[in-house]
Amino acid sequence: MFDPVEKLKEYVRHASVSADPQFKAGMLGAQNFVTGLLSEIGFKVEVVPTALHPVIVAKRGDNPQWPHVIIYGHYDVQPPDPLDKWTTPPFEPVIRGERIYGRGTADNKGPLMVHLTAVGRLLEKTPNLPLRITFVVEGEEEIGSKNFKTFLLANKEKLRGDLVYFSDTGIPNPEQMVITVGLRGMLAFEVEITGPQSDLHSGMHGGVLMNPLQALAELCASLHTPDGRVNIPGFYDAVVEPQPWEREQLAKLGLKEADYAAFLGIKEFHAPPGYTPFEANRFLPTLEFNGISGGYQGEGTKTVIPSKAKVKITCRLVPNQTPDGVKDTIFQTIRSRCPKGVTLTIIEQHHATPYVAIPPDRSNTPKDQSPILARGFRAVDKAVTEVWGRPPLYLREGGSVGLIADLKQVLGLDAVMLGLFLPEDNLHAPNESFHLGVMKKGIETSERVLAELAKG
Repeated sequence: MFDPVEKLKEYVRHASVSADPQFKAGMLGAQNFVTGLLSEIGFKVEVVPTALHPVIVAKRGDNPQWPHVIIYGHYDVQPPDPLDKWTTPPFEPVIRGERIYGRGTADNKGPLMVHLTAVGRLLEKTPNLPLRITFVVEGEEEIGSKNFKTFLLANKEKLRGDLVYFSDTGIPNPEQMVITVGLRGMLAFEVEITGPQSDLHSGMHGGVLMNPLQALAELCASLHTPDGRVNIPGFYDAVVEPQPWEREQLAKLGLKEADYAAFLGIKEFHAPPGYTPFEANRFLPTLEFNGISGGYQGEGTKTVIPSKAKVKITCRLVPNQTPDGVKDTIFQTIRSRCPKGVTLTIIEQHHATPYVAIPPDRSNTPKDQSPILARGFRAVDKAVTEVWGRPPLYLREGGSVGLIADLKQVLGLDAVMLGLFLPEDNLHAPNESFHLGVMKKGIETSERVLAELAKG
């Protein structure tokens, strides 16, 4: 059986940045690495083309009476920029202390390696394991899984299963496992303000027209109230308050606001009234500005009135909100608040539907919940308690994984999400890393979960 840490090093060396065509060789290298490893542990592998980066589909077991688990992962990673902030080169993995450093170690190459290792070890011990397993590993997660739903629609018959199992979510520390039971949705768009037909000299023409940067600033400022709420009519109408058991699970984390503020490097929080910051980033929707541009951005001064100004906006959505359900109101509000003297264009980008899967034995567990989903939750609970020495917590997470909603919509499958990355892992940032102790416990946990599911 292979050494998972050494294999992870080899995997990380493939610079598989899906957003940048310059990394085409790294994308192909990562794809070939995954297909080779899956073949090595006995899977029949197919590389399914898409309009951009292919999806790897690997299967074992063909008895229709066996339970069928879909294990999801992605082989693409975020761009490594800014390179000067890395202590060591991003695609040359190194181990320092209890961590392995490199782009993709935590998102998602390390977690995928956890499941590949667990499956390999389990099949080595039990070659005739009565469990159908299908790995689905895509190459576009970091650019919004733009072709994944099309792939699912074209291949849904071969992907009919009982449960999706994967790790692309987090835990608070190396001692406490969290099973993610909900993810926020996403609505991403860009607003462009246009004023004069070209950039203007601010001395000759300043004071006679609406500056696009000023218009954009006024517009952005209107989208929140001073207390931190989103200032759009009806924005919160569909929001469902968290259940009492959810607040209880969150309280068991024992998080302290002072520690969180220190971790973020801020002096005070700006969460809406009635919610702690830990509740706000799990249970409430948001409207955030992710980037503003316009005018001169270089060193020194250039006295210019820009022709255009832009802002990138994302809204995180919660059950029962949907991108289609909120976007018309948001866009209409933005258009109505645009100052006079400029024109406004909204460019839609990617979106994702919120997702929630209630664990069994909760007061509001749906009566029509799939029996295999309940078995999956119980298998994870049992394995985590045995390996980690304490039961997992069941929490919603603030991030978005749009493909989970696509899997639910197209295949009708719910997911059990085993968290494996830590706040200190620096996802999407310089010096990304993966905790080797978490990796070791994750492998043992995953092996036990799959062995338990096979008993069905």
